[in-house]
Amino acid sequence: MTKIKDIIREIEKFAPKCLQEDYDNVGLMVGDDEKEVKRVLLSLDCTNDAIEEATNLKCDLMITHHPLFFRKPKRIVKKDLLGNKVINLIKEDITLYSCHTNLDSAKDGINETIVKMLGFNSCITLEPNESRNYKEDGIGRLIKLDNPISLNNLVDLIKKTLNINNMKIVKGNEKVTTLAIINGSGQDLFPLAKSFGADCIITGDTTYHFALDYKEMGISIIDAGHFSTEYIAFLKTLEFLKKEFNDVEFMASKTCQDPYEFA
Repeated sequence: MTKIKDIIREIEKFAPKCLQEDYDNVGLMVGDDEKEVKRVLLSLDCTNDAIEEATNLKCDLMITHHPLFFRKPKRIVKKDLLGNKVINLIKEDITLYSCHTNLDSAKDGINETIVKMLGFNSCITLEPNESRNYKEDGIGRLIKLDNPISLNNLVDLIKKTLNINNMKIVKGNEKVTTLAIINGSGQDLFPLAKSFGADCIITGDTTYHFALDYKEMGISIIDAGHFSTEYIAFLKTLEFLKKEFNDVEFMASKTCQDPYEFA
């Protein structure tokens, strides 16, 4: 009989909580980790649609990438979006657990998963988490290509691999020799990527002035979107749970979608 705490233990063995960034909040969000678990829903976010989906599928546990709580709530009431989610989770007896920047940073976490999905090998962790000797864990990966690739071919590879139709591209150069990958909101690490010689950065959530400056510096940016640089890789990264717990059914959310649409 598998309990929720057993699954949490394996996740935190793979991606220790101490790897989370200072601003983050990972771990058990709502519910009872002593509960027996038969079905788990994996979702990037804890949306109302995802909670309804988990309810209809009779899931005991939801595992999300983004935490439901980033800041301490002042109240939990039905009329508020956050409060409504918490109340529904408790009402439906669904436990919620989140693994965010610790899963990004883990040695074989989301950043590394994207590298492997694209068929590359990383050589450097951009910002290693050296606390407790986790030198191979950290945010961002750097890839030095033996054979340069054209920016257009790299864009096509990313679209195909991450199932993306549209992306924002900043063309700082036509050839890529050193590539940085920072899933999600990665622009704070752009200067670090530049210092390592990156001539192209794959990330999500870039802003206008970053794009403008890095184009002038001759560094390309592939903004594949926050959702697209995380969800597929999130699911793939957690595939080890299926092998570890063969008595538990793990299901990918079908309601989990990018909030952005292209008109």
